[in-house]
Amino acid sequence: MGIFDIFKKEKSNLNSTTEKGVLGPTFLENNVENIINPEKLHSHEWRRKLKTKSGGKIFRIKYYGELHSKYKNLIVQTEFAPSKIFAVDISNNEEFLLFDGCFHGYNAMFCDKYSEDQIKNRIADKIYISENGNDKFELIISTYNGIDYEDEFREEVDSNGKIELVSGKKIDFEKVKRNGFDTLQIWGINESGIKIDIISEELA
Repeated sequence: MGIFDIFKKEKSNLNSTTEKGVLGPTFLENNVENIINPEKLHSHEWRRKLKTKSGGKIFRIKYYGELHSKYKNLIVQTEFAPSKIFAVDISNNEEFLLFDGCFHGYNAMFCDKYSEDQIKNRIADKIYISENGNDKFELIISTYNGIDYEDEFREEVDSNGKIELVSGKKIDFEKVKRNGFDTLQIWGINESGIKIDIISEELA
């Protein structure tokens, strides 16, 4: 590769964004924005920065779950049930769902059944505080969509475009493909610019 080819590559990277055709979770589509010049973005990865419709970019996190015993910044499920996590815009206290382990991801849709007790008795009332004492963050969320749903499930889609989940509920196949991701990661960036892992879940 010659020097002019290197220059062209660097120039093209300056215009790259996370808008590359991979669809993300339906429940987040109104509360995210593209990232300019993302680092190490995988071909089957959807990655965005959280931003509310009103423009909020700094959040607190409310959750049901517990902190990992070793990696103390990570929110994980309890022995009773999967985690449930909300982002709260600090400017107006508007909140929206970031992740619900009883419903989101491949395993929750097609492998793991949860009781009504597990689903309903998860109150997301804990305020997330990182190991170094921060509770306000910019948030970056990433899902990996490496499952070929068309190949694996297209024969199970009915005439209305719906597919039956392990729970017995039928939902739109297109929604399954967006919310049935196999990996979820959420990073927080505090006011000092330090980035930490808050969620890291393998879901397939």
